[in-house]
Order: sequence, then C-alpha cells, then structure tokens
Amino acid sequence: MIEAIEHNLRRGLNLLTCISDEEYSNTSIAPYHSSIGGHMRHILDVFDCIFEGIESKNINLIQRKRNPLAENYTKHGVDYFNSTIKKLHKLKEVDFNSMVSVTDDLGLGVIATNYTLSAILIQAHSHAIHHFASVGYVISQLGIELPDEDFGFNPTTPKSKVN
Repeated sequence: MIEAIEHNLRRGLNLLTCISDEEYSNTSIAPYHSSIGGHMRHILDVFDCIFEGIESKNINLIQRKRNPLAENYTKHGVDYFNSTIKKLHKLKEVDFNSMVSVTDDLGLGVIATNYTLSAILIQAHSHAIHHFASVGYVISQLGIELPDEDFGFNPTTPKSKVN
C-alpha cells in the first residue's frame, strides 16, 4: 500500500519539477479558479492530518495547515511532497489494522467515525488521484504537458482507445 501511494505522489512531485512558480500558482482557469499549487497543497494537507493524528488515534481532516508557501511556490511544494513521502515510509512499522477516529465536516456538520489506519490512507490516496484529475484539466488549459499518461487516472478506470 505504501509503495502504491508513494508511486502516485511521485507523479505530482514530477510535475512540480517541470513547471514554473507562475504556472503552479495560476488561478485563471475557470470554473473554479484553483491553482495546481492549491490542489497539491490540499492533497498533502490530508496526508499531514493523518500523520498528525496517528499517535493519538484521532485524525482531524478539518485541521489542515493550508501553508501558502506550499501552495504558491514549487520549491515549497517539492519539499512538502518529499516530507510526506518520508513520513509514509515511517508507517511501515505501524499496525495498519489499528482503529483511528476520523473527524471531518461533510457539509452539514462535523462528524467523527472509526476507520482502520489503512482505510484512511486508501481514502487519502484516492483523494489525491481525484485532485490530480482536476490538476490535469488545469494543466491542459495552461498548455502544459501531463507528466505521464496515467496522471489523474484511477488504476481501475478502463483505458479508452483513441483512434
């Protein structure tokens, strides 16, 4: 599981190594006017919430740090990716079947529910893929090439054949 999550996160990291700060922080693309950096920072914030809550077994997805440096500057985004990947590797020693409480606001109020640690990691991984798909739209509108052909695609998505 850690290997698959790292493989996916490295896709985002690879993108950051080949774009400028201006492209990374560009919010001109409708309809949401969200930047590549905003998506990347958000993805990594979810993982950070997991890391912050592992010891206490209380993961609060509302308490994201929202670091503007990681959102606006590729260097800080790269550092955030590398830090996240490093923390992922430290999880090899934990019990992935241990129960954790996960708190989030689903739009109608705050709830807390029980997950296994592996379940919240899988959710964070799927969440990253979802945001990479949104990033794919933004980068296509900015005229940037996708970092690889699977960027933003869930592994279970059937591949369409273009003729």
